Amino acid sequence: MEGSMEIDESRQILAQFCSETGEVAGAPFNLPATITKDKLQLVCNALLEKEEEPVPYSFFVGDLEVTSSLQETLERLTVDSEKVLNIVYQPQAVFRVKAVTRCTSSIPGHAEAVIAARFSPDGRQLASGSGDKTVRFWDVSTETPQHTCAGHRHWVLCIAWSPDGRLLASGCKIGEVRLWDPVSGQQQGKPLTGHKQWITAVCWQPLHSTESGQCRLLASSSKDGDVRVWDARLHSCLRVLTSHTQSVTALRWGGGGLLFSGSQDRSVKVWRAEDGVMVRALQGHGHWVNTLALSTDYVMRVGAYDPARGDVGHLADDVSDEQKLTAARTRYSTVLESGGGEERLVSGSDDFTMFLWSPAKSNKPLARMTGHQALINDVRFSPDSRLIASASFDKSIRIWDGRTGKFVAALRGHVQAVYMTAWSADSRLLVSGSADSTLKVWSMKTRKLQLDLPGHADEVFAVDWSPDGERVVSGGKDKLLRIWRR
Repeated sequence: MEGSMEIDESRQILAQFCSETGEVAGAPFNLPATITKDKLQLVCNALLEKEEEPVPYSFFVGDLEVTSSLQETLERLTVDSEKVLNIVYQPQAVFRVKAVTRCTSSIPGHAEAVIAARFSPDGRQLASGSGDKTVRFWDVSTETPQHTCAGHRHWVLCIAWSPDGRLLASGCKIGEVRLWDPVSGQQQGKPLTGHKQWITAVCWQPLHSTESGQCRLLASSSKDGDVRVWDARLHSCLRVLTSHTQSVTALRWGGGGLLFSGSQDRSVKVWRAEDGVMVRALQGHGHWVNTLALSTDYVMRVGAYDPARGDVGHLADDVSDEQKLTAARTRYSTVLESGGGEERLVSGSDDFTMFLWSPAKSNKPLARMTGHQALINDVRFSPDSRLIASASFDKSIRIWDGRTGKFVAALRGHVQAVYMTAWSADSRLLVSGSADSTLKVWSMKTRKLQLDLPGHADEVFAVDWSPDGERVVSGGKDKLLRIWRR
């Protein structure tokens, strides 16, 4: 059985199932070599006593996924026949997101390019920011304009929903952050001023780490090299984090009370959010750091809302803040546990490389990820944190293992720079927006292009997939917001 693994049809293999974290399910037992993936599903669900509500699993032997049969996988490996074969099972999302296939609405309204577009945590509302100095809210169910929010005195560069869905923050080119009520479309309080140059990113404290189940703290980064933490209720600046020597380009608020900032000074800095102390600097990039992503980004974005159930966390629904807080904490700890018990951070740079970090523990990278032939513009962890997608000016998207940083696949099809990507809630699909004016939907099963979505007349700057999986929004240079459905 050693070497090329020529397997006799009637051959039995001594195997055992184990989880990603190494927990063994049952004693070793004999399996026919020809067992298919579907039969493995049945056996694994029976072993884990989940026959009543079976869970879909992916199976791996070593680094190889079992796609058809165990025999076909083993033929590509060198395995010691004397040892028990470990088959690693990974639970997949129970619900399925269908690929979007058509543009159902092309909504005019903005008078200049759409620079940012984001769905609310529950997917029921949509906001966009534009070069026309406005923030706009759109009704997702009717796909029509809802509120136009004027107040900014320059281009709106970035927007962020609070994870409880109560407020939207927007940052502009003059250096102001404004807060908006999505229900009334009114500005909340005075603008948050203090930055001396334009705002590059805004992010909120995650719902699970609040005390009351209401999000009131947010952070902003700027071209002026500072990160500021604000109280949304008092409309005041609580602290200024200064240590970067050039523009801060990316900002993330972690689930363990840390803030992460990436800068054109080539470093990523880790800060304690509660007192603004710098914990460590992550060095290694040879050029500007453009983008950051956390393995827990998705679960922190949606807060209490669970796309698989579609019921928790809507403001219109009768759910208390305590219930939302409990739901958010449970979901966060589940995702953290399945990802190995720690948050991972990935940074993408103008030096064409990425680094994978365990930023709460160490300033040494877990992996250096190379392969792109031009600057990296966007990185995203999949919702289940098992994969990382990176978008580059080399016209490709690359997929990497979310735990080890190993290269998985290159997705080619765009004919110009890829600006942004967004994952479907079940981690099975990825949508990308490019300077070539198209959106493309990629399948993680085949690692290939599934659908080409032309329609925009010019470059696509913003793309987002709603947390309920129903819609994709895109916006760009042609000033139109397009909504795509299946």
